[in-house]
Amino acid sequence: MSRDTPSDREESTIQPDGGTEAAHEDIDYLDREVNLLRPSTPFMRDHLKIIWSSFVLWALVVFGPVTMTAIAPEMMTVGTPIFGFPLHYFLVSLGAPTGALILAVVYTRYRDRLDQKYGIGPDSVESAATEAGEATAADGGVEQ
Repeated sequence: MSRDTPSDREESTIQPDGGTEAAHEDIDYLDREVNLLRPSTPFMRDHLKIIWSSFVLWALVVFGPVTMTAIAPEMMTVGTPIFGFPLHYFLVSLGAPTGALILAVVYTRYRDRLDQKYGIGPDSVESAATEAGEATAADGGVEQ
């Protein structure tokens, strides 16, 4: 990977988000290198924000009750009024899977909005492939 010289950087105007002036329609997202620490396109940067925030929320939902039980066992071992189980058991057995499922639904909604914002979808990929004269490899890409 080569570094830009100051003269190269002057030719391309940098936007505040670190991107260049190229519109997202001009970027071939399928051919870009993916780097989780330095995303190369605005779509990847926005998607990475969704991924990291979802990951943090997932970690809180799944590991929060266990951590709270270690920190405050007297509060978390109290029986729940509905089933009589200890609170930590109830939160781990029902709260964590339900929370993870809700987070999955929230992620898909945000991802759908992001795809609409950048015009990315199954129709755009298929139309780009047919315009380029590429055929779909239904057999897994094995030549016969």
